[in-house]
Amino acid sequence: MPGCGVLLGLCQYETNKLVRIQSVRLGSLKWSLNAFILLFICLMMLWNRKYQEFDLVVSSVTTKVKGVAQTHLPGVGDVVWDEMDYSGPSQVKNSFFVVTNVIVTRNQKQGKCAEVPLKGRYCRTDQDCEKGAWHQQSHGIQTGLCVKFGVLKKTCEVSAWCPIETKTTPTRPALLAAAENFTVLIKNNIRFPAFNFIRRNILPEMNDAYLRSCQRGRDLLCPIFRLGDVVREAGEKFSEMAVEGGVIGILINWDCNLDRLMQRCKPKYSFRRLDEKESNKTLYPGLNFRYAKYNTVNGVEERTLYKAFGIRFDVMVFGQAGRFSFIQLIIYIGSTLSYYALTTILIDWLIGTSCYSAEVGKKYSEKKVESVQDKQKCILCVSYVDENNIRLVKKSQKKSLQDMKPTTVQPRKEDTGHLRAVLSLLQPGVGLDHGAQPPLDRKPDPNPKPRRPAWCKCDCCAPSPLRQEELCCRQSDGTCITSSPLFEQLVLCRSLLEAVLLYQDPLSSPAERGRTTALRHCAYRQYISWRFGVPPNDTHPAIPSCCVWRIREEYPSLDGKYSGFSPTRMLTMQDCANGEL
Repeated sequence: MPGCGVLLGLCQYETNKLVRIQSVRLGSLKWSLNAFILLFICLMMLWNRKYQEFDLVVSSVTTKVKGVAQTHLPGVGDVVWDEMDYSGPSQVKNSFFVVTNVIVTRNQKQGKCAEVPLKGRYCRTDQDCEKGAWHQQSHGIQTGLCVKFGVLKKTCEVSAWCPIETKTTPTRPALLAAAENFTVLIKNNIRFPAFNFIRRNILPEMNDAYLRSCQRGRDLLCPIFRLGDVVREAGEKFSEMAVEGGVIGILINWDCNLDRLMQRCKPKYSFRRLDEKESNKTLYPGLNFRYAKYNTVNGVEERTLYKAFGIRFDVMVFGQAGRFSFIQLIIYIGSTLSYYALTTILIDWLIGTSCYSAEVGKKYSEKKVESVQDKQKCILCVSYVDENNIRLVKKSQKKSLQDMKPTTVQPRKEDTGHLRAVLSLLQPGVGLDHGAQPPLDRKPDPNPKPRRPAWCKCDCCAPSPLRQEELCCRQSDGTCITSSPLFEQLVLCRSLLEAVLLYQDPLSSPAERGRTTALRHCAYRQYISWRFGVPPNDTHPAIPSCCVWRIREEYPSLDGKYSGFSPTRMLTMQDCANGEL
């Protein structure tokens, strides 16, 4: 039943075939490579902690900036700046801003005044100004009048806060260059949810006295940072960056090992600039914003406009924590077992090159690699009596086998099992008629057969309708192999063929061994073993037409019909001894 066949097929085990080479050099090389791979795997496992289960950090950040500076503002006078003045509004989560430069426009009131010319926008008459119009860079709404701006130029009048801010370039050096000495306290609370582990960058051993005196130059874990040091460690100069402002990233990395014997979880700080710093290559360089302070004078609202330039510090927290996991360890070991295949690949390459013995490489390839031809391609073996090699020819329906050019030529490999068996059967006492000697001077019939084929070289072949049967025993003109005494003894001798049949089936009856069909097929196999030895794998030996008809004459079919050429794999005597019948 088909179901039983499927069940039996499931109850099987298949394994790879191995080839063992007895070699001290290769054995030493193999174990050396395996030891190196094992050492590499262990080092990578310890370095990357592949035996652990990991979880990403979840954090929150708060900051406190401390410092006081005094500046002289044109038109305003000396101004003291404290943290309420220079700390602008928080623009991004986990960040703080420090003002380093400022442009002040005082006593602005609601009114009408000439617009500041932008990109050469001037007017000549009122027709050049559209009432109620505005654009992105306008400071107000146009009134429709063209008024003087300065002595020689005119611009459109606008309704705006007057006087309009005219200065756009920040002063050098920066007004609040003293902000370099300001300090910031960063409080970072982290959590690894998978391990229910909580930690903060202000470690338990840090008390109030420590925080008042710690300096980053002496302690890398100190959570209080001098702004000048932060900018310097980011590779920038504070005095230059303070003019137009910019963005600095404060990176806090938590790489924690939560194993009990090796527990370690402390922050690591690093700094880098995040914005483009070259003004001549960047449109709108630096960082700035505007804010105003309002007051009322004589019942009229006035304001002082500040264009503040400064540095924004973004605190970015990232990291992971790992804890030993037996499952992760097993997964890592399983994923690294494939590295040992590199040893096999390297040694196979070494054996296949001239760096090692060519003889060993050839034997190793023959033992390990078995070539399988496409089933749609029939590769025929051809052996000529006047050549010592075997030709491999592709089957063709257009040309005779005799005229086909070989795809490759291989040396003949002797079937030693067949040779020993034949020699033993030819010894006296095995039932052969040694008194009957074959004609040693047998020659082809002096009257050649009619319609001698053009491809025949021995004058003994017969025409055939099949191209694969159009084959002679010779490549060049000469005597036919059927006239050889050995052909009579090894191929046609009845007693020898019966002994071969008895060797293959010891329990067969004499009547079965004497059947003409069995003797004829046995004669075919005898010829193949004699002339081809061990044919190459997945090839089919082709018997010459003259030999086929000579065997048929000796052991004819009762009805005179023959099956003709049938490609099949021939078994050697060693295969027969192994039970492959």
